[in-house]
Amino acid sequence: MRYVRRIALATPDVIEAVAARGGSMDRKWLPLNALRAFEAAGQHLSFTAAANSLTVAQSAVSRHVIVLENFLGVALFERRPQQLVLTEAGRHILPVVSKSFDRIDQALGEVIKEKGRPKRVLKVALPTSFAHRLAIPILRDFRAENSGISLEIVSKPTTGPEVDGDIDIAIVYSEPRVTDAIHDLLWMVRSTLLCSPKLLESTDASDPAKLVAANDLLHLKIDGRPRHFFWEMFVRSIGRPDLAVDRGLVFDTQQLAAQYAMSGDGLALLDPLLFHEEIKAGRLVRPFDLWLDEGYGYYLTTHPEDLSNEAVALFRSWLIARFSAGPNGRRPEPDAVAAEPAKLRAAK
Repeated sequence: MRYVRRIALATPDVIEAVAARGGSMDRKWLPLNALRAFEAAGQHLSFTAAANSLTVAQSAVSRHVIVLENFLGVALFERRPQQLVLTEAGRHILPVVSKSFDRIDQALGEVIKEKGRPKRVLKVALPTSFAHRLAIPILRDFRAENSGISLEIVSKPTTGPEVDGDIDIAIVYSEPRVTDAIHDLLWMVRSTLLCSPKLLESTDASDPAKLVAANDLLHLKIDGRPRHFFWEMFVRSIGRPDLAVDRGLVFDTQQLAAQYAMSGDGLALLDPLLFHEEIKAGRLVRPFDLWLDEGYGYYLTTHPEDLSNEAVALFRSWLIARFSAGPNGRRPEPDAVAAEPAKLRAAK
């Protein structure tokens, strides 16, 4: 709940002064009441509904939006019969305004709750597999070094490049993309074929094509891609684009695909750096020394305006430094990783 819900009409002299600034961003002229009215109207797409939510007259909301439009020199809404529609400018600033008010609400709430000595709170979104495989030791180390920052973790499958809602910072599994957000690459994913050692006992694993043709394939769901996208890339990479790969199970996380593979069924294309312990323990094996550069990676994603938040900037710089040596704070060991496929082939 917002702490200040009522808004007051801007006086004519304020309106004239704002217009006279020509869009200048001098903070003393920042029209906070107008922004509050615009946010409510943008959320409800109705001046009447916005006025009801703010417990003011409809004319007050309408006039405040006009003040803001005069201030910016652009229209924020298209006024259609019985409907408001955000313009491109309105769509651009609405999420920023909403997030700014959310930040104010959160800060005021923390001051009240902590009796004037609030902790800095970061809301962090992590992909599910990343959270399960890497987040626990990473977050433990960060908290030990930065006890004044409280973390709130949201774990969900994600392949998009955006930071949603009230999330301060996110790690996303994505292709390289250009957006309004800042995307810091933590590492590019290189997948390899992984399966249970039980599967190799009952199938012909003399070459990759025979192994793929004889077994179920475990797919990773990617937004905007067919379910067999990575397997099509893999069979092309081994020179067998004729192999049928549109079969098997689809999972929304690497974690689930790996768990299913360890049960003894199915071949998975996974990042071995995420499953180092399972490979080391022999629960997952790499029957061939083959790599697939997917074109996807794990990106640390923030909004540019959030970098003024000391906690966001600190977490960002700490995480980039942590992953500069690779996942788990260590670089992969090529000789050790390559030894497993060789031993398997020699044993057959």
